[in-house]
Amino acid sequence: MAFRRALQLAACGLAGGSAAVLFSAVAIGKPRTGGAAEPRVSEPPGWAVGARSSPGVWDPNWDRREPPSLVNLRKRNLESGEEELASRLDHYKAKATRHIFLIRHSQYHVDGSLEKDRTLTPLGREQAELTGVRLASLGLKFDRIVHSSMTRAIETTDIICKHLPGVCRVSTDLLREGAPIEPDPPVSHWKPEAVQYYEDGARIEAAFRNYIHRADVRQEEDSYEIFICHANVIRYIVCRALQFPPEGWLRLSLNNGSITHLVIRPNGRVALRTLGDTGFMPPDKITRS
Repeated sequence: MAFRRALQLAACGLAGGSAAVLFSAVAIGKPRTGGAAEPRVSEPPGWAVGARSSPGVWDPNWDRREPPSLVNLRKRNLESGEEELASRLDHYKAKATRHIFLIRHSQYHVDGSLEKDRTLTPLGREQAELTGVRLASLGLKFDRIVHSSMTRAIETTDIICKHLPGVCRVSTDLLREGAPIEPDPPVSHWKPEAVQYYEDGARIEAAFRNYIHRADVRQEEDSYEIFICHANVIRYIVCRALQFPPEGWLRLSLNNGSITHLVIRPNGRVALRTLGDTGFMPPDKITRS
């Protein structure tokens, strides 16, 4: 019915662009006669809408911390005008740089029936020691360590903390491993249920929004923070921070105990210093599972 109506409108010269839209809608929504249906374009989950930006276009307000986003423009004093507005905007500009070190947990016993049984292997404990030594050798004043509440991340953190005495540590469920978003291209060996993407994806996106952003306006000095978590979480965070398509997270690969270093400048620009670095480990100590 819609198809016939579109033809009538086009024939009368009244449809213009509307006819083309209707033709497209019919072509996508209905299978061709005698043929297979066109591929269905799945809608992204609601939480993922903000995770997408126009291809090749950097969104400077990706973390919603650009000064105009923090100033209530409705309260602008019309008498003092632009000068007061400029002063208020300056007040909300970040001044410090954040250095984010994302550490993947070390090798663990993957055959544990319960999560608490998936402890680090002897090799995994060696890897954590090597990662701790590497972090300590950087000579940086780390501000905090945030780690996943899963057993393998907790044990990795325990070992690394021995090399970084005095650094406060915080556990969070937000950084637990999961399925962030359906990968593109898909893979045959790993196919979680749709509900897992729905549940895990929102949580991992919440972790990104909570932890990955430019410095608070009150922060005066550069900060150095360590996040010890999981491969899927780190790969998704890297894609989001660089404004790459988040569906491409599974195209990246991370070794156990590896170090990924993100830098977030006061203007919101993000740089990837290292991705999955394990060059500090002997070759026979490097694993990915």
